[in-house]
Amino acid sequence: MDRLQAASALRGKKPYLVVVLIQAIYAGMFMLSKVAFDLGMNNFVFVFYRQAMATVFLAPFAFYFQRKNAPPLTLVTFFKVFMLSLFGITGSLDVCGVALTYTSATLAAATANCLPVITFFLALLLRMESLELRTVQGVAKLVGLGLCLGGAAILAFYSGPHFTLWPSYYKIHPTYQFHISSGKIWIKGCFLMLTSNTLWAIWLVFQGIIMKSYESKLLLTTLQCFLSTIQSLIIAIPLARDPHDWKLGWNVRLISVAYCGVVVTGLTYYLQAWVIEKRDAVFLAMSTPLSLVITVFFSAIILNDVITLSSILGGILLAGGLYGVLWGKSKEKILPDNCSNSMPDP
Repeated sequence: MDRLQAASALRGKKPYLVVVLIQAIYAGMFMLSKVAFDLGMNNFVFVFYRQAMATVFLAPFAFYFQRKNAPPLTLVTFFKVFMLSLFGITGSLDVCGVALTYTSATLAAATANCLPVITFFLALLLRMESLELRTVQGVAKLVGLGLCLGGAAILAFYSGPHFTLWPSYYKIHPTYQFHISSGKIWIKGCFLMLTSNTLWAIWLVFQGIIMKSYESKLLLTTLQCFLSTIQSLIIAIPLARDPHDWKLGWNVRLISVAYCGVVVTGLTYYLQAWVIEKRDAVFLAMSTPLSLVITVFFSAIILNDVITLSSILGGILLAGGLYGVLWGKSKEKILPDNCSNSMPDP
């Protein structure tokens, strides 16, 4: 009986463990992508290579495991998947790549924390999520969203006192230093990051809807990667005309493409689909602040980025916001509607 209880408890914790793994993988993506871009790799070519590598990685598994029981793919479903790939994957990654060239890995992870707010409002509009302010759970979710947004704003727009862990001559690359830019470039980078997150939120929400009519997570992920490869190639050809931009050597470019293609696009997309199926899109989005904390920590250790007061304060707010939202959602799963913990009328 004890073993059964332990196994049951572990199954209940699996979604939490998986989202932590997902955000750790995304933190590595932010840092490796920034390194590749700083060393001269074209961001549009980068997206094409990572999607192509993900397709090559996933296709054999999809064929082997799903060749006999693949669900029928109607023309309507294919069109939905194509548009979802175009906006939610290709568009989001291309826009994020441009924004990352203007900013830093830390900022990319910071502005990504707007994703829970965007996803939550999209889910509200589609009536996939509810927000009952007359209950403790509803207030906890609202406060958690506010803390997440406030923490991201502090990290993005406030610096404060700062320090580094290692002397400056230990830096891997001289461009890896924390700074808050000003003027049009900074505004453009922030706007593009928010646009990318909006497209990503659309992907999170609508993928859950499409999975109801096309239930194979592996085939859906592979198909999206394949379509995104074609889409990103069409976009990259006119925007990267220098043949040097398309060359991959045994260097950081190849490592970053392989990591983002196999680990991020190949593995993480499948894990995200699994989490969306087991819980929902908002649950997945609420784990986003973890990637910021991980990115700040390892950027300081590996890339010798500057640690600022804003990173500490923002990290605390994000952790508190994440706990508040997840606590509210977990209580809503347990308690019935109109239970005794409803807040009294004012």
